[in-house]
Amino acid sequence: MNFNEIKKLYDDYVLSTYTRQDLCLVKGQGTWVEDVLGKKYLDFFPGWAVSGIGHCHPKVAEKVTHQLGRILHVSNNFYNDVQPLLAKKIIEYSFPGKVFFSNSGAEANEGAIKLARRYGQGKKYEVITMEKSFHGRTLATLTATGQDKVKEGFLPLPEGFKHIPFNNIDAVVNAVTDKTAAIMLEPIQGEGGINVAEKEYMRSLYKLCQEKAILLIVDEVQTCMGRTGKMFAYKHFGIEPDAMTLAKSLGGGFPIGALVVAEKHKDVLGAGSHASTFGGSPIISAAALGVFEAIEEESLLENTNKMGAYFVGKLNNLRNKNKVVGRVKGMGLMIGVEMELEDASSLAVECMKEGLLINCTQKNILRIMPPINVTKEEIDLAIEKISKVLETV
Repeated sequence: MNFNEIKKLYDDYVLSTYTRQDLCLVKGQGTWVEDVLGKKYLDFFPGWAVSGIGHCHPKVAEKVTHQLGRILHVSNNFYNDVQPLLAKKIIEYSFPGKVFFSNSGAEANEGAIKLARRYGQGKKYEVITMEKSFHGRTLATLTATGQDKVKEGFLPLPEGFKHIPFNNIDAVVNAVTDKTAAIMLEPIQGEGGINVAEKEYMRSLYKLCQEKAILLIVDEVQTCMGRTGKMFAYKHFGIEPDAMTLAKSLGGGFPIGALVVAEKHKDVLGAGSHASTFGGSPIISAAALGVFEAIEEESLLENTNKMGAYFVGKLNNLRNKNKVVGRVKGMGLMIGVEMELEDASSLAVECMKEGLLINCTQKNILRIMPPINVTKEEIDLAIEKISKVLETV
């Protein structure tokens, strides 16, 4: 099929819930993708950070291919021999506890909210989240999200959520009541504009939650699997959360979500309290194990730190040369470039025309999150393309 035929099928049969660019991707390998016309693109925002180790990584393909010949789905009323291996790997890299598997970040966060409600036993039910946060598109998670734009048209929303300024511990203290069950936040706000939590703020949050018997839930849907230079971003702050949610790059391109619950809260969600038909299926668990294997064997945490510093340095050089380039922020290979423009979305479109895929969020933040196995040569090429686009501004 040609592009016009594909586009017409979308127009005729697919709900128009997305704003799509005129681009149809049909192939991907590593940091590169190819469209239906054969044009290649450097993908520095692969699937909203889903393909965190690149497209069609051999380790993921190998694990999935092997599992395809065994069994694809097993009901969670039975055991399978792959899911517990993935749970063990997650716990080894995080904190003592147990894992519940689902299919997406929104589902993982929905599970975390249910954990908080169950933990509060009907007396404590409020969840405090941050302004500019993003936690998903289900009714509960969009209510938890600290952005009004995702809530339009969906009233009435579930009760029991408060939104307060990010990186403001006084706001947290003032918001906590005897009804507060949990505080949930992203260590780095992704869709909110690559806003990084301050270390002292996170430590104060941790201390407050310990004192008040409030659950501290970290949403690592976008920051997990080495994106920030550590397997999980919370480790940068010297804390240990009560629960953590994972998704996106955990599956290496396959749909997955995970709720990690600390050992002391492992019995809050008991038998019959929560479920997911496809959660932790053998095929998806195998793919995720391939992601861990790739990160370990290819030293990708080290690469993230090195390439992140290199990329930020290159972007700061651009800032010195072009007055519309503002502050460069982020951690590891989760980078935001604040543009001195009211609306920078056209820059992302122009970069696409030049063969570079990035994202614009919050109108003026260029969000750049290449695969964590990106090379210097690929970063240099991306800088060339961004520079060319900036010359037109």
